Amino acid sequence: MNTMMRTDCRDLNQEELIRLCSELGLPSFRGRQVFQWVQQKAIQGWDEMKNISVLDQKKLQTGLTLQPFTKVKEQVSRDGTRKFLFRCYDGETIECVLMDYDRLKNRDRHTVCVSTQIGCAVGCSFCATGLGGLRRNLSPGEIVGQVLDITHIMRQEDPDFQVTNIVFMGMGEPLLNYDPVLKALHLLNHPSGQGIGMRRMTISTSGVAAKIRRLARDNPQVGLAVSLHSANNTSRNQLIPMNRRYPLEELMAACQEYTELTNRRITFEIALISGQATREAAEEVGQLLKGQLSHVNLIPVNPVVETGMARPTAREIQEFAQVLEAMGIPVSVREEKGTDIDAACGQLRRQVEGEQI
Repeated sequence: MNTMMRTDCRDLNQEELIRLCSELGLPSFRGRQVFQWVQQKAIQGWDEMKNISVLDQKKLQTGLTLQPFTKVKEQVSRDGTRKFLFRCYDGETIECVLMDYDRLKNRDRHTVCVSTQIGCAVGCSFCATGLGGLRRNLSPGEIVGQVLDITHIMRQEDPDFQVTNIVFMGMGEPLLNYDPVLKALHLLNHPSGQGIGMRRMTISTSGVAAKIRRLARDNPQVGLAVSLHSANNTSRNQLIPMNRRYPLEELMAACQEYTELTNRRITFEIALISGQATREAAEEVGQLLKGQLSHVNLIPVNPVVETGMARPTAREIQEFAQVLEAMGIPVSVREEKGTDIDAACGQLRRQVEGEQI
């Protein structure tokens, strides 16, 4: 078989691996073994498959590749957040972040924020990722691979380490890479893989209304977060160019349909920017979400030099939240993680690329 036609085994589900093993003249149980080694044990090389003979490994390699990322850089925050910059097979780089919560409650929750694209075409005005445009989509194996490689790294320190939650909130717009993202969800959810519950995974979108409707039918269990950021079309057009394609009227209709079909609450994210986090803006958000099954997550914007945007004061943040609470809208302020290591999307990648130029 031509080497160039080999498939990354991280891209394949268990059924696909079983079929490939059959094509290679191997028993079906080999496919199940490979899936477990790759997706559950997060191995980095063929020689780690201890219950598969060297001869069968060589047969598998005629149809499959195993391509873990190369770690380019890792930053560790004072709060324990870790940000990774990984290099893909083609030299492109992606970011992902590991966040730990609830340590004080003696309850470990390890959340990985994964990227779904290299760069982004949406171009949100406050985001570092979109400054370089879109390079390409990530494959299912590259999306899952971020979780697997972080798991492998962390198990060097703690053999029992296990990712518990996934947020598709890294580089890229997940719903513009819909099919690979959906497959990645199922790979991560598989009981012979990471076994992460669908309700412990959340997709964040800038507002691709057509795909929100589709997601409600294809996978009603996964969480949905919508980057709202503004409740009027004029300012949202400036913040999120996607709004020109799917204005608020269409977006909110899709969100209403989503909650009717799934009975799931949507998280609406508001990036709070100095000078824009006003009482009037909060009242607009409250009016827009009236009657919508929702929760608002306030996110003080991460400073990015190129955007010139800064975060509001603590008092402004508190007042914004109080306005929403008074209007009966459930609201919280996102716990800040990794601010001292530039944990916002795209910042580390741009920093390293700048060093290489």
